[in-house]
Amino acid sequence: MQKQIFIGLIILLGTLPSNTIAQTYTKNKYGLEIIDNVENYQLLIEKDSTLKLVPLDQYIDHLKIDFVYATTKNFTHTILYKNPKPYLRLPAAKALRQVAIALKKRGLGIVIFDAYRPYFVTEKMWKVVPDARYAANPKNGSGHNKGISVDLSLYYLSTGKLLQMPTGFDNFTNKASQDYMQLPAAVIENRNILKRVMEQHGFKILSTEWWHFSFPNSNGKYHIINLNFDELARIVKENKN
Repeated sequence: MQKQIFIGLIILLGTLPSNTIAQTYTKNKYGLEIIDNVENYQLLIEKDSTLKLVPLDQYIDHLKIDFVYATTKNFTHTILYKNPKPYLRLPAAKALRQVAIALKKRGLGIVIFDAYRPYFVTEKMWKVVPDARYAANPKNGSGHNKGISVDLSLYYLSTGKLLQMPTGFDNFTNKASQDYMQLPAAVIENRNILKRVMEQHGFKILSTEWWHFSFPNSNGKYHIINLNFDELARIVKENKN
């Protein structure tokens, strides 16, 4: 009889949703589901390896980075995070690798301004600039917090020089919008090259920012993550060993 009960419990547990057995997220004051510690993140990626954040420099050749949020040269004029590396969820990283391969045929490479961004950084940004035109409201979180959004531009592989785009990064004017056309033809074409190749590989653009693209999250599988870059680096190193 006891054996039958034990078997019955195993069958029942097998039919329960995974988060009933081991919930991997907590809810913050806004009711957002957030992965906010290493143990829960490890649990998450053990259940589904496609959810892991992976360093883009291991997936993309000739990748350049320019993390302005690790300096004071950004719209908040404060250092928002330390020791950054470019991370995206595994499916997004694989898609961006295909983007890089396509661009290489044009003699172009990718420069990353921002990719995964811990949730606490979104809270910092909002404290400095509480304006939804310029920063994500912490009540909603950001695609960057989910590891599915990336801010990027292009450079010439032959010279290392950036292609001329409508504006610099984080320019909060109409000139940064996708439909702004009062620009030299060459600049419009550069913007279009970036947009076309990103869309061809599954990314969606933010209409108000030529540099911002997101990987689809239609089923809501990508939760917000609030791990700093040092924690992520340790996880990546441990998983290599």
